[in-house]
Amino acid sequence: MNKYLLEIGTEELAYKFIPSAMEQLKTEFAKSLEENEIKYNTIQTYATPRRLAVIIDGLPDKQDDVEKNIKGPIANIAYDENNNLTKAALGFASKNNVKPENLYLKENYVWAKIEQTGKLTKDILKSIAPEIISKLKGTHFMRWADLDIKFQRPIRWIVSLLNNEIIEFDYANVKASNVSRGHRFSKTEVKIDSPDYYLETLEKANVIADVEKRKETIIRLAKEKAQEINADIVIDEDLLDEVTFITEWPIPVICSFEEKYLQIPEKVAVTVMAVHQRYFPLYKDGKLLNKFITISNYVGGTFDNIKAGNERVVKARLEDAVFFVHEDTQKPLISYLEDLKGVTFQKGFGSVYDKTQRIVTLSKSIAKELNIESAQTERCALLCKADLVTKLVFEFTELQGYIGSDYALRSGETKEVSQGIMEHYFPLNADSQLAQGIEGQVVGIADKIDTVVTVFADGKKISGSQDPLGVRRATLGILKTILQKQLKINLSDLIKQTIDILPVNVENKETLYKNIKEFFEQRLIILLSDKYKHDVLEACISEKNVLADLQDLIIRLDIVTDIIKQNDYAKFHESINRIIRIIKNETNFGNTDTNLLNNESEISLWKHVSAIDEKQLSYKDLQAKLTALIPYISDFFEKVLVMDKDDKIKQNRINLLNTIKQKFAQIADFSKIVF
Repeated sequence: MNKYLLEIGTEELAYKFIPSAMEQLKTEFAKSLEENEIKYNTIQTYATPRRLAVIIDGLPDKQDDVEKNIKGPIANIAYDENNNLTKAALGFASKNNVKPENLYLKENYVWAKIEQTGKLTKDILKSIAPEIISKLKGTHFMRWADLDIKFQRPIRWIVSLLNNEIIEFDYANVKASNVSRGHRFSKTEVKIDSPDYYLETLEKANVIADVEKRKETIIRLAKEKAQEINADIVIDEDLLDEVTFITEWPIPVICSFEEKYLQIPEKVAVTVMAVHQRYFPLYKDGKLLNKFITISNYVGGTFDNIKAGNERVVKARLEDAVFFVHEDTQKPLISYLEDLKGVTFQKGFGSVYDKTQRIVTLSKSIAKELNIESAQTERCALLCKADLVTKLVFEFTELQGYIGSDYALRSGETKEVSQGIMEHYFPLNADSQLAQGIEGQVVGIADKIDTVVTVFADGKKISGSQDPLGVRRATLGILKTILQKQLKINLSDLIKQTIDILPVNVENKETLYKNIKEFFEQRLIILLSDKYKHDVLEACISEKNVLADLQDLIIRLDIVTDIIKQNDYAKFHESINRIIRIIKNETNFGNTDTNLLNNESEISLWKHVSAIDEKQLSYKDLQAKLTALIPYISDFFEKVLVMDKDDKIKQNRINLLNTIKQKFAQIADFSKIVF
């Protein structure tokens, strides 16, 4: 079996493009090899800031030879009245390289048997490799020189090797060869003898091409370096990924800054180091130190210049932060509220000040519904956006909320208000934590529902590529907070209230409400799909306004999931679905008239059905009684004809079945369950 290596050497790639490009390379090669009927064992991708590479193992020498029977024209078109081949038949033979005398008739059609010799794998690779390079997609692609070709960064070399044989092709005026490049500060050119030695050869030239190995190296070396000064390092995954994709030969260097800069909010100092400068902050006993680790992409014996340069940069950034904090804290946080009037929230929907007032109104309503003391919540709502007009947040926009929280404490606000200001933005993404304090939970829901309703009222479309103001994230944040914190909030009423207090005239509030409700239900299904089957979700959501009580939905989902697992669910499923099928086209229902019950089976069924008061029962008890009803339903269908000749008796039996259906529907629409 054979092994193929393709390496695309470039100028420094944008780090966000690299993981996407690796996945694209793997996917496109798998697709192309399958289309060309070439089998393989594995496809491995590698990358550094200056290269994208793929190694395919287990390739055959060539495609399999195949014998095919190809269907041609129908007989009356293939032969003339003298039984000679027509132009249509001769053309078919020529097209498939078959001698006319070798054509044969089968099922009134002309057929040709052809033997197709498999192409050499190296010839196929020569063809598909440049095609795959051209298919790679990403943002900020560019042209260079006088080429029409676009790529993320200019391509400078290409390695294309099948075992030890160069698979030659030209792309972007670069001829594929077996010569790669080492680290910029190491060997310039590196000959690759075989894909088997690719990683090893590059590592000798100070390039760790294996992304996972490079990441593990960064973690190990950074921890060892931190231990040298008895410090702890916290590895942020996002930062680790970024540093991994901007280095080829990672070496940790400890740097420091003056202790006076530790007086600014810790979140600011950490953001300067981690987000802005890609440094790993260091801690001791849980406290931030005035030291950090930078990962250099360097080959050499001295790091004095690297250390001095990074310390100079971080000092300037921290000095700015100190100045901004000093300027901002000359007045209390509440005094920034008026400045929000000059910041537009959304065109036509007022300023951020106006949005803040709506958040206060909604937070007050939610607090009342939850029966909690609202003074702290209202204060949190009033101040939650005040930091947006501070100098520090203007410079460090990602710190909104965190700065407001710090400034609130400095201004004498309570710990609860301060925490709520920070947490009302939570969750920041799909995996981040929720607000822990009730103030942050309530104000966060109020803020997010206002954003969602505003976007819908403005007529903006939400799709995979467009998500104005992060509506999907906001919606999931609301749902997660209500569900995981077990808040008894009528989200349906809250949406309607938010629509009512919008600063615009909404022509059709019902349509707007319906669209928002459906969007929330769709996100709810996505959120819960990891735990519950899709058909179970559909069954439980379709029968009730689930947004009115999300906790009720979870109870019913668990009940239905348990019912399905029971051994006798088949009878349960058939019984209720038979009822649904019989009455699905009926529209007029009334009460069951006991005087019209004339069969012992239907009398017995009615007796047990009427004894079930679903409004007074828990779902668990209701489920037990409905399960106990199944034998009586089965007996009814065995001994009673629903569609009786007497219309009154027929209608009465339909009314009875509808009563049963409504009791089952208190839990779910079981017709949507796939069984």
